[in-house]
Amino acid sequence: MSAPERTAADDWRVFHATGHPQDATPPALGPPPPWRRFRGGPVEAPPQDDPEAALRRLGPGGITPQLDEEQIDTVNAALLLRRPLLITGPPGVGKSTLAYLISRELGLGRVLEWNIVSRTSLRDGLYVHDAMGRAQAIAAWQAGLREVAGPEAAVENDVRAVNPSASSTDRQLAPVLGEFITLGPLGTALLPYGRPRVLLVDELDKSDIDLPNDLLHVLENGSYEVPELVRDAAEAASVHTSDPGGRAVVRDGRVECREFPVVVITSNGEREFPAAFRRRCLPMEMHTPTREQLLAMIEGHLGLRPEGTEDLVDLFVQRVQAGGTHSLDQLLNAVQMTTTGGFHADGDGRKLVEMLLRDLAKGR
Repeated sequence: MSAPERTAADDWRVFHATGHPQDATPPALGPPPPWRRFRGGPVEAPPQDDPEAALRRLGPGGITPQLDEEQIDTVNAALLLRRPLLITGPPGVGKSTLAYLISRELGLGRVLEWNIVSRTSLRDGLYVHDAMGRAQAIAAWQAGLREVAGPEAAVENDVRAVNPSASSTDRQLAPVLGEFITLGPLGTALLPYGRPRVLLVDELDKSDIDLPNDLLHVLENGSYEVPELVRDAAEAASVHTSDPGGRAVVRDGRVECREFPVVVITSNGEREFPAAFRRRCLPMEMHTPTREQLLAMIEGHLGLRPEGTEDLVDLFVQRVQAGGTHSLDQLLNAVQMTTTGGFHADGDGRKLVEMLLRDLAKGR
């Protein structure tokens, strides 16, 4: 196939896995399917980028990430259909890195990370209400009123504190509910941005058995409610978000996206997910990179190929093929050690390299 023919065949793709932005102007993702259109608004300001986080995950750029044509097509299908990606594979093969790759190439700003543990609930991802902090702030505010205005004024303002519809200068000084609500990574990703946010849901297979089912409604409808704000008399509340220093206005206690976020869900394959959950996701499996891909990744992170790198890569590949459990971080650590001045990868140095490349399945 000629270059023009290949370009024409790839016209439907918006993501090409190049590892760096395509143009000065970020590419448009195209209209969503009718059943994946949402009406959230007003549109939030675009998020700030986080180049340091991308640099840690991807290196300085200019390398070709390790995705084959089928995987690139799957990512594009998820982008165009506005569906989450469910990525499976052994630990350390770069599953979570894909979220940063998509964000960098499409210019989607800071990646929102939701790291899952066995105690994680859906509400943790949506929002947190600091009820204790609010109660303490109200008590302190009321105590201040008593000191300044006396007990009669304090009683009057106590009533107004629990009735926000009352209007007075004193009431405006009371602690506002929105100050004690922080949207989680999932809740922030579902704000009505003009372009989708990238949300990394890392290691969902470590969650409680109910969490995937709890996610179904949110993933399908692109919206959620904050009950504390629904019950509040105020029509709108300014709340904190998961972005550093970020704020957003929530109206009537309900959040709905305008563009469904790019959701990258990773799993180490430790459990199966319900069929209803899998139906809402596009599956993708990642494998350990080949020798050539590993060498390219090392050059991408270090900017060079230190002496002895090929021997370390060969040793790493042999151990993976022998059935051991190994992470790409181990290989990068071993190569980094060989670039340290005065370090020798023989004798006692060899023992250290062996420790860095140890089989993680053996527990030590």
